[in-house]
Amino acid sequence: ALEAITGGVAFVRDPYQNLLATNALGRAFYSPVVGDGGRTPNLARFQFLDPASRDFYPDWDLFAEMCVGIMRAEAGRDPHDRTMQDLVGELSTRSETFRTLWGAHNVRTHGSGTKRFHHPVAGELTLAYEELAITAEPGLVLLVYTAEPGSPSAERLHLLASWSAGEDATTERSRATS
Repeated sequence: ALEAITGGVAFVRDPYQNLLATNALGRAFYSPVVGDGGRTPNLARFQFLDPASRDFYPDWDLFAEMCVGIMRAEAGRDPHDRTMQDLVGELSTRSETFRTLWGAHNVRTHGSGTKRFHHPVAGELTLAYEELAITAEPGLVLLVYTAEPGSPSAERLHLLASWSAGEDATTERSRATS
Protein backbone atom coordinates (compact mmCIF):
# COMPACT_ATOMS: atom_id res chain seq x y z
CA ALA A 1 0.00 0.00 0.00
CA LEU A 2 2.86 2.39 0.79
CA GLU A 3 4.46 1.96 -2.63
CA ALA A 4 1.12 2.79 -4.26
CA ILE A 5 1.43 6.32 -2.83
CA THR A 6 3.77 7.93 -5.34
CA GLY A 7 2.96 11.65 -5.17
CA GLY A 8 3.68 12.10 -1.49
CA VAL A 9 5.80 10.97 1.40
CA ALA A 10 4.21 8.00 3.17
CA PHE A 11 5.46 6.09 6.19
CA VAL A 12 4.38 3.92 9.07
CA ARG A 13 5.39 4.92 12.58
CA ASP A 14 5.00 2.98 15.82
CA PRO A 15 4.27 4.41 19.31
CA TYR A 16 8.03 4.74 19.96
CA GLN A 17 8.56 7.03 16.95
CA ASN A 18 10.28 4.27 14.94
CA LEU A 19 9.99 4.55 11.16
CA LEU A 20 8.92 0.99 10.36
CA ALA A 21 8.22 1.35 6.64
CA THR A 22 8.27 4.06 3.99
CA ASN A 23 7.43 4.45 0.35
CA ALA A 24 10.23 5.32 -2.09
CA LEU A 25 9.71 9.07 -1.68
CA GLY A 26 9.59 8.58 2.10
CA ARG A 27 13.02 6.92 2.05
CA ALA A 28 14.44 9.86 0.11
CA PHE A 29 12.63 12.42 2.27
CA TYR A 30 13.80 10.87 5.53
CA SER A 31 17.36 10.21 4.32
CA PRO A 32 18.72 12.52 7.06
CA VAL A 33 16.86 10.45 9.68
CA VAL A 34 17.66 7.04 8.21
CA GLY A 35 21.39 7.76 8.07
CA ASP A 36 23.58 4.71 7.55
CA GLY A 37 20.75 2.27 8.24
CA GLY A 38 22.50 0.78 11.28
CA ARG A 39 19.46 0.76 13.56
CA THR A 40 15.75 1.34 13.05
CA PRO A 41 15.31 5.05 12.29
CA ASN A 42 13.68 6.81 15.22
CA LEU A 43 12.13 10.26 14.87
CA ALA A 44 12.52 11.10 18.58
CA ARG A 45 16.21 10.18 18.68
CA PHE A 46 16.77 12.19 15.50
CA GLN A 47 14.84 15.15 16.94
CA PHE A 48 16.71 15.34 20.23
CA LEU A 49 20.08 13.68 19.66
CA ASP A 50 21.10 14.56 16.11
CA PRO A 51 22.21 18.16 15.43
CA ALA A 52 21.08 17.72 11.79
CA SER A 53 17.46 17.83 13.01
CA ARG A 54 17.77 21.59 13.60
CA ASP A 55 18.41 22.06 9.88
CA PHE A 56 15.81 19.51 8.76
CA TYR A 57 13.06 21.04 10.95
CA PRO A 58 12.99 24.84 10.47
CA ASP A 59 10.36 24.97 13.25
CA TRP A 60 12.49 22.78 15.53
CA ASP A 61 10.89 23.90 18.81
CA LEU A 62 7.40 23.15 17.51
CA PHE A 63 8.50 19.72 16.24
CA ALA A 64 10.13 18.97 19.60
CA GLU A 65 6.93 19.84 21.46
CA MET A 66 4.84 17.76 19.06
CA CYS A 67 7.19 14.77 19.33
CA VAL A 68 7.11 14.77 23.14
CA GLY A 69 3.36 15.37 23.22
CA ILE A 70 2.76 12.37 20.97
CA MET A 71 5.08 10.23 23.11
CA ARG A 72 3.24 11.41 26.26
CA ALA A 73 -0.09 10.35 24.73
CA GLU A 74 1.36 6.92 23.87
CA ALA A 75 2.91 6.51 27.32
CA GLY A 76 -0.47 7.29 28.86
CA ARG A 77 -2.06 4.36 27.03
CA ASP A 78 0.28 1.93 28.78
CA PRO A 79 2.26 3.48 31.66
CA HIS A 80 4.08 0.16 32.24
CA ASP A 81 5.41 -0.15 28.67
CA ARG A 82 9.08 -0.99 29.22
CA THR A 83 10.13 -0.01 25.69
CA MET A 84 8.62 3.47 26.11
CA GLN A 85 10.16 3.80 29.58
CA ASP A 86 13.58 2.92 28.17
CA LEU A 87 13.25 5.41 25.30
CA VAL A 88 12.11 8.20 27.64
CA GLY A 89 14.99 7.36 29.99
CA GLU A 90 17.52 7.45 27.17
CA LEU A 91 16.26 10.76 25.81
CA SER A 92 15.95 12.28 29.28
CA THR A 93 19.55 11.52 30.16
CA ARG A 94 20.92 12.70 26.80
CA SER A 95 18.78 15.78 26.06
CA GLU A 96 17.98 18.57 28.48
CA THR A 97 15.33 19.89 26.08
CA PHE A 98 13.58 16.51 26.01
CA ARG A 99 13.75 16.29 29.80
CA THR A 100 12.18 19.76 30.18
CA LEU A 101 9.41 19.06 27.64
CA TRP A 102 8.67 15.65 29.14
CA GLY A 103 8.35 17.26 32.56
CA ALA A 104 5.70 19.67 31.23
CA HIS A 105 3.27 16.71 30.82
CA ASN A 106 1.72 18.09 27.61
CA VAL A 107 -0.20 15.51 25.59
CA ARG A 108 -0.89 15.81 21.86
CA THR A 109 -2.38 13.85 19.04
CA HIS A 110 -1.00 14.31 15.55
CA GLY A 111 -4.05 14.41 13.25
CA SER A 112 -3.51 16.76 10.34
CA GLY A 113 -1.99 20.10 9.49
CA THR A 114 0.97 21.67 7.72
CA LYS A 115 4.69 21.35 8.48
CA ARG A 116 7.83 22.95 7.12
CA PHE A 117 11.03 21.03 6.36
CA HIS A 118 14.44 21.80 4.93
CA HIS A 119 15.69 18.79 3.00
CA PRO A 120 19.42 18.70 2.12
CA VAL A 121 18.62 17.81 -1.53
CA ALA A 122 15.17 19.32 -2.17
CA GLY A 123 15.44 22.46 -0.04
CA GLU A 124 12.48 24.15 1.64
CA LEU A 125 9.25 22.15 1.68
CA THR A 126 5.85 23.03 3.09
CA LEU A 127 3.75 19.88 3.29
CA ALA A 128 0.25 19.06 4.43
CA TYR A 129 0.07 15.94 6.57
CA GLU A 130 -2.60 13.47 7.52
CA GLU A 131 -2.25 10.74 10.13
CA LEU A 132 -4.31 7.58 9.78
CA ALA A 133 -4.54 4.88 12.44
CA ILE A 134 -3.88 1.36 11.17
CA THR A 135 -6.74 -0.47 12.81
CA ALA A 136 -5.34 -3.94 12.05
CA GLU A 137 -2.20 -3.06 14.07
CA PRO A 138 -3.11 -0.93 17.12
CA GLY A 139 -0.44 1.66 17.86
CA LEU A 140 0.77 1.93 14.28
CA VAL A 141 -0.09 4.96 12.17
CA LEU A 142 0.29 5.79 8.50
CA LEU A 143 1.37 9.35 7.84
CA VAL A 144 1.19 10.96 4.43
CA TYR A 145 2.82 14.29 3.54
CA THR A 146 1.73 15.99 0.33
CA ALA A 147 2.44 19.32 -1.34
CA GLU A 148 -0.13 21.64 -2.82
CA PRO A 149 -0.31 20.86 -6.56
CA GLY A 150 1.68 23.33 -8.65
CA SER A 151 3.45 24.81 -5.62
CA PRO A 152 7.22 25.17 -5.26
CA SER A 153 7.06 22.37 -2.67
CA ALA A 154 5.36 20.09 -5.22
CA GLU A 155 8.16 20.83 -7.70
CA ARG A 156 10.76 20.10 -5.01
CA LEU A 157 9.08 16.81 -4.06
CA HIS A 158 9.16 15.85 -7.73
CA LEU A 159 12.88 16.71 -7.78
CA LEU A 160 13.38 14.56 -4.68
CA ALA A 161 11.54 11.66 -6.32
CA SER A 162 13.80 11.97 -9.38
CA TRP A 163 16.91 12.09 -7.18
CA SER A 164 15.65 9.04 -5.27
CA ALA A 165 15.05 7.10 -8.49
CA GLY A 166 18.63 7.86 -9.54
CA GLU A 167 19.97 6.74 -6.16
CA ASP A 168 17.91 3.53 -6.30
CA ALA A 169 19.20 2.75 -9.82
CA THR A 170 22.81 3.29 -8.67
CA THR A 171 22.26 0.98 -5.69
CA GLU A 172 20.72 -1.70 -7.92
CA ARG A 173 23.65 -1.52 -10.35
CA SER A 174 26.09 -1.85 -7.43
CA ARG A 175 24.28 -4.94 -6.15
CA ALA A 176 24.20 -6.50 -9.62
CA THR A 177 27.97 -6.14 -10.04
CA SER A 178 28.83 -7.40 -6.54
